[in-house]
Amino acid sequence: MASQQQQSKWEGKSIANLKGPKPEQVWPLLEDFFNFHNWLPTLDTCYQLNHNDGLLIRYCASTVSPSSASGEAIVKWCHERLLTVDKIKRCLSYEVLDNNIGIRSYVAMFKVFASNDCDESGCQIEWSFIADPVDGLTLESFSGYLNSSLQDMAGKIEKALESS
Repeated sequence: MASQQQQSKWEGKSIANLKGPKPEQVWPLLEDFFNFHNWLPTLDTCYQLNHNDGLLIRYCASTVSPSSASGEAIVKWCHERLLTVDKIKRCLSYEVLDNNIGIRSYVAMFKVFASNDCDESGCQIEWSFIADPVDGLTLESFSGYLNSSLQDMAGKIEKALESS
């Protein structure tokens, strides 16, 4: 049963509630595929890679502080391809093509929509994914990381829109 569980896909979804900003204010920030580092605090850089085949591919990287006596920082990176963008539904999907963090297969979608809470103005961001299991992680730890990242992103977006 353990090997069967390892072979199945992981699926998950996180939602962040933003108080105040409207979907039409938040969407342009997330739709900008090559500036993801502006919103995800753990990313140091994110930029478009040039490809002759017309694919929209970004390079994302984070520098991890040294944890060993060697004192050398580690750069964790991935190449991600934009799959779809729907400006009407305010959603986009992307996949990881290559990386040095152990991801074999990962497809994710971001959606921005009006808050479901009738008493609140604002919107929600949903980050969903389907992935192969990642060595050294559990579904719970992987989902927890994405949820924490999304909550941090939402906070950063709220602050940026408040000050504008």
